[in-house]
Amino acid sequence: MTASHDRSSGGAGVLAIYTSAVFLSALLLFGVQPMFTRMVLPQLGGSPAVWSVAMVFFQTMLLLGYAYAHWLTQARSRVLAVLVHMALLLVAAFGLPLSIAQGWGEPPGSGTEFWLLGLFTVSIGLPFFALSANNPLLQAWFVRTGHRDGRDPYFLYAASNAGSFLALLSYPLLFEPVFTLQSQGRIWSSGFGLLVVLIGVCAFLLLRAPQNAEAEHAPITPAARPSWLTIGRWIFVAAVPSGMLVAVTAHISTDVTSAPLLWVMPLSLYLLTWVLVFQRRPLFSHNVILLLQPFALAWIAVLLYLGTRIPLLPSLAGHLLAFFVVAMACHGELARNRPPAAHLTSFYLSLSFGGMVGGLFAGLVAPNVFSWVAEYPILVVLAALCRPIGGGRFGRYEPWFWAAAAALAVAVIAPAFLGLKLSYAQISYLDFSVLTLAALSVVLLRDPRKAALTVALALIITPLYPTDEGRSEMLRSFFGVNHIYETPDRQFRVLKHGSTIHGAQRLLNEDGTPSTERPKPLTYYHDTSAMAVAIDAVRARKRGPIKVAAIGLGAGSLACRVEPGDQWRFFEIDPLVIEIARDPRRFSFVSRCAPDVPIVLGDARLTLAKEPDGSFDLIIIDAYSSDAIPVHLATREAMAIYKAKLAPLGVVAMHISNRHLELSTVVTGIAAANGMQTWLWRNDDDAYDDANYIYQSDVAISAESPAAIGALAEAKTWALTPPDPKVRTWTDDYSNIAGAFLRRLWP
Repeated sequence: MTASHDRSSGGAGVLAIYTSAVFLSALLLFGVQPMFTRMVLPQLGGSPAVWSVAMVFFQTMLLLGYAYAHWLTQARSRVLAVLVHMALLLVAAFGLPLSIAQGWGEPPGSGTEFWLLGLFTVSIGLPFFALSANNPLLQAWFVRTGHRDGRDPYFLYAASNAGSFLALLSYPLLFEPVFTLQSQGRIWSSGFGLLVVLIGVCAFLLLRAPQNAEAEHAPITPAARPSWLTIGRWIFVAAVPSGMLVAVTAHISTDVTSAPLLWVMPLSLYLLTWVLVFQRRPLFSHNVILLLQPFALAWIAVLLYLGTRIPLLPSLAGHLLAFFVVAMACHGELARNRPPAAHLTSFYLSLSFGGMVGGLFAGLVAPNVFSWVAEYPILVVLAALCRPIGGGRFGRYEPWFWAAAAALAVAVIAPAFLGLKLSYAQISYLDFSVLTLAALSVVLLRDPRKAALTVALALIITPLYPTDEGRSEMLRSFFGVNHIYETPDRQFRVLKHGSTIHGAQRLLNEDGTPSTERPKPLTYYHDTSAMAVAIDAVRARKRGPIKVAAIGLGAGSLACRVEPGDQWRFFEIDPLVIEIARDPRRFSFVSRCAPDVPIVLGDARLTLAKEPDGSFDLIIIDAYSSDAIPVHLATREAMAIYKAKLAPLGVVAMHISNRHLELSTVVTGIAAANGMQTWLWRNDDDAYDDANYIYQSDVAISAESPAAIGALAEAKTWALTPPDPKVRTWTDDYSNIAGAFLRRLWP
């Protein structure tokens, strides 16, 4: 090797250029994920499932990019490989800036997941594909420059994941609160242009290196090609944390909101584990992580079992910390068993394939196979099998292991004899926790017979427990799980989504006889509720029948607020909810009170916009899934649509009850931006009786003048509230979930 080549190939300049290109590529790759998914959310009602399906798309495209990189590195001609990839990058650049493809304005009534995958493919498929190939391709090019660090180029993988981690962390904390979506798109496009230049320099450095430059650092004996069993193990161990990533994200975002703030937290931790395990000097000992992993799996089982009885922040922190430990254990195993650089692209291709399999299972297969969110505990069980198989040093922990098993047996069986009642979901989580113990016993103790004992324990749990629910069924759609159940005394039938009740109907009279009367609205719609008061006020002001648009159907409780002569129209995005509300065997609000009421299927922003202007005296916004809010229904542009559809002196009533987000300032801001005033319900004496499903609620009513709400303008229970000048108005281009969350924590 010549001195000039030694300086060029071994100098800091080559390393800096390649590291910068890998870092920026990852920054753009993972920056576009929350940004474009945020663009798409309004068309899918803000459903948390949007991010799950988006992750399936990203992981699939990542696999295709890695396969393309693997194919390109096999080309004998470096010049041809460079020309092909540079041409791909330039073609992708011509499609910028990023935007939703034309012709994809409204999703279909069914097959939403596949429609969404198609939307992502035609909108950002090409630039994302080009970016996804850069990481393995640039590492392979770096090895071929003959640089002295090319012996073990996996440190560039850590640099890649560091860029990904930074992108995800900065999006909800910097870009989303500060920049509009259009500005974000321009910044991203500028970064893509810079990346094309950097990769061009990398290509130049590759082409100027001798054809056999990497041979100087090649081992004397070529590395053996990985066996199919090894590749299969790589795929499995990569699939489990990838699937858990989707499951954990869906779990934690269901009860707050589907927004980048909560999407990126699990994904950032996921990427951070890759950074940590591929460092030349890992920060955490892999053996220590393996010792912590069983405790993390057990802690997930506890969190799932306790559910909403744990406050939000401790529960959120617990799930994320446990997920971090599990992902560290899995990725640490992959890093420990990585092949020599000669098989680098095969290794990355296997990891990517595993990531896609895990994402497909949690994002597409599970929602269409299971009637409840079973994928999360299933993946917890599978995570136990990602450990290195073997007894060895773990044998000395066997007494402690079986002591823990005995304690678990007592914990799950003894309460049954004390009359404790559990929900079906809690029993299922107990079953999975025992199955996890069985899986751990296989890998730690190498004794399937002992594992069989713990499996037998799981099989006897379910029949031991009576449940705290009567007849129960779980129904799942793209928009989440709807749980319908009867109370133990058979007095009420309840519809629950996530952790929030969306309707309850009395089945029996106080004397125990079946109720045959017209059902009375309960929960947030009882006779003295803010929503009922607002409806009555509009009717009184108009002195006759009213025209109402109600966004969000639930169990159909509001149908029993319809009076003769009224013209109501419901707007509902989930066909399963419509099926539930119209089925008199489940709930009879609609069938008994308004059997002919029109129910429009689709996202309310899109379907309400098709209604004639000036059509409604009252528009009710009550479209939350669990406590997750559809942000696109609470923006300046959304309020402009509502205002346009109102008749003279019309009113918009928004149900803003939320355990985690402060939304009153959001509503006052978007109303003021449209020349409307807002009154907030301030009735501290609001009657409530949780035992009989009569709840307090927070409601905001907005109108152009006090005359629209009649007597309520002078009522002490409603307070005229101006917008907060310190809170920026939400728009389709801008929202700040983090700010709403912090305002709820520190009013």
